[in-house]
Amino acid sequence: MTEVIDGETVAADVRSDVADRVETLADAGVTPGLATVLMSDDPASETYVSMKQRDCEEVGIEGIHVDVDADAPAGELFETIDDLNAREDVHGILVQLPVPDHVGKREVLRRIDPEKDVDGFHPENVGRLVAGDARYKPCTPHGVQKLLAAYDVETEGADAVVVGRSDIVGKPMANLLIQKAPQGNATVTVCHSRTEDLEGKLAGADIVVAAAGIPEFVDGSMLKAGATVIDVGINRVETDTEKGYELVGDVDYESAREVAGAITPVPGGVGPMTRAMLLYNTVKAAGRQHDVDVDLD
Repeated sequence: MTEVIDGETVAADVRSDVADRVETLADAGVTPGLATVLMSDDPASETYVSMKQRDCEEVGIEGIHVDVDADAPAGELFETIDDLNAREDVHGILVQLPVPDHVGKREVLRRIDPEKDVDGFHPENVGRLVAGDARYKPCTPHGVQKLLAAYDVETEGADAVVVGRSDIVGKPMANLLIQKAPQGNATVTVCHSRTEDLEGKLAGADIVVAAAGIPEFVDGSMLKAGATVIDVGINRVETDTEKGYELVGDVDYESAREVAGAITPVPGGVGPMTRAMLLYNTVKAAGRQHDVDVDLD
């Protein structure tokens, strides 16, 4: 019987843990603050930001939001980031991606103070992650690690395949799984849309993390019986329904469920964990900046 990995339940546990750490900070006179910055008219981005602000309110984090006109010059966004870097009540900064074409994404990531980079995307934080001394682990890969731990999936000595090589998920996921640390010590192969014989690579994988951004790219015929399948993808596919679309992952869920030992659904798997780990990183950042031990790794 395939076990369905419930990201909503694990994320609720993380949020509860974060709320307890918020109380620890409150005892020290600190209220953690997360600033979100939106420079986009994209409805999906607006929804993501509003959800993150609601998450903050739920656990006692002060949410600060700044809108920057999508047609404004890049300098206006950079000035906004500089202002937030200087604010003592802001401990974490998240600029919702994507940003407009006239704004350089890499420059945006470099502009954020590394101590407030709760996404973990600043080059300094990426380097620390690769070196095994992470300041903040990127939210989605760290969330995947938490899911694996919650369901007692053994990573040590396991053969893991990460399908996808993005800076946000694929690369940091591979780095975390390979490190000599809890929820690490795996033998990791990174594949992508141009990998030859993807089926052959997946056939021997004990753990598969699908993060290629391609709808239903991996199906059950490619998987090893009993494998743990973590589906990071969330893709909108047109359908003849009232909504006109449905959300699917990078894995063909029905066929994979016939083979896998455990699998995450879409939605309800990795997505809730990404949001929960952002709160986790924000509280950790507040503790670091005020020298308060919040007991988070």
